[in-house]
Amino acid sequence: MKVKICGVRTPDILDVAAEAGADYIGLIFFPKSQRHIEPAAARALVERARGKVKTVAVLVDPDDAAVDRVAKEVGPDFLQLHGGETPERAAAIKARSGLPVIKAIAVEGRGDAAKASAYRGIAELILFDAKGDAAALLPGGNGVVFDWTALAGPAIDRPFALSGGLNPANVGEAIAVTGASVVDVSSGVERAPGDKDAGLVRDFITAAKSAGSDLKAKAS
Repeated sequence: MKVKICGVRTPDILDVAAEAGADYIGLIFFPKSQRHIEPAAARALVERARGKVKTVAVLVDPDDAAVDRVAKEVGPDFLQLHGGETPERAAAIKARSGLPVIKAIAVEGRGDAAKASAYRGIAELILFDAKGDAAALLPGGNGVVFDWTALAGPAIDRPFALSGGLNPANVGEAIAVTGASVVDVSSGVERAPGDKDAGLVRDFITAAKSAGSDLKAKAS
């Protein structure tokens, strides 16, 4: 079981996440988000994270200039595309940046989850997240849970990542229902938007890793 702590903005939270066993941290490049980070500050976190935890730059429908800026000035391990990027655009971004791509798919029901198949061979990993309502300002990080049974069954390619309203109390159930290989949290480990709580970060990682071990034991 792998864990991504998204919306990291400070060295302290990066260190807490890495020491607690996180596998990825997410750095958000989206000015409308209270978790937005500037390239220079993100670069310092990437350097601090190197050798400890993988870094993921989260972009929303970026143009080529934004892709170039983040790839060259920040140097993350992955790009996460969290907008309406088509398979063709995702492939172009992957080729342009030279970085592996994670593609977020907004899910409300099983039909939405099926859209992931179009990114097969392009995305390194699919991240299923809750579809925001029409009034939502952000494409993710809204603390909304979707129907996890939409990801159950053999029709969904594995491995995949799960996000959307996860927190230390429900991540175990989410893993048990979906069989996700990666869980991704942002608002579920915050005191306020953009303000991560070190204790909640540790609790989430512990709960997710424990649930992953339980799932593996049952499968064997």
